Amino acid sequence: MRLRVNNVTRDRLLADRAERAQSFMDRFVGLMGRRSLAFGEGLHIVPCNSIHTFFMRIPIDVAFLDANGVIVKQFLALPPWRATSVYFQAKSVLELPAGTLQASGTLEGDRLSFDQET
Repeated sequence: MRLRVNNVTRDRLLADRAERAQSFMDRFVGLMGRRSLAFGEGLHIVPCNSIHTFFMRIPIDVAFLDANGVIVKQFLALPPWRATSVYFQAKSVLELPAGTLQASGTLEGDRLSFDQET
């Protein structure tokens, strides 16, 4: 399933080729082993309230989202071989290419929307 991800608060497009990981296996594998993540790509992991970047090769931007799509915590350019805390308010996580959140001016408290591409 391809998703279009918008920052509604700032009226900015964050991704137009994001994918959703909902199954156990898709959530487990995530972005591990990817050599690159192009601008416009991303991964929305549902449900999720903590992540790790073990076995990853690239840094990523990370946004933890509550049930309403509001960013409760974000990380810019989280490097490989790291783990985050558990964010109990978070119901999902959006992983994006490093630099996406800063370039778009995205901040904690912003609300994101997810629209399925047809």
